Amino acid sequence: MGTIIYIFLNLQSKELLHLNLAQYLLPEGILEYFDVVSSKSESDKIHFYLEEKNILPVEYEQLPAKSKGFIPEITVEDFPLRGKTVLLHIKRRRWTLLESHQIIKRDWNLVAQGTRMTSEFAAFLKDISRY
Repeated sequence: MGTIIYIFLNLQSKELLHLNLAQYLLPEGILEYFDVVSSKSESDKIHFYLEEKNILPVEYEQLPAKSKGFIPEITVEDFPLRGKTVLLHIKRRRWTLLESHQIIKRDWNLVAQGTRMTSEFAAFLKDISRY
């Protein structure tokens, strides 16, 4: 019985460790609205799979709504880690307002316009290209 409890506690601390590390590896504030559902590492790439949490946008939180799944996944490049390309596979949520049947989604500025990079990474590359 004691071993099972130890294994359970050990799994919890590993999950907490991964969550703590993820906050430093992913764009700032992303873990407020997204869960990391999986990750994998290849020889030259690291993939993080993120799904938006079921938290209504602030402007709609007083209205009755139902989650209607996700819009198609996008893949965005972020800062490299240890010489590996970092790819964020992002699934954004959509909701239906029950009274008006309007489909809504959160407005994000995560991706730099005209790129497939996070805004932070694109700004960094733009800044260093000046030198």
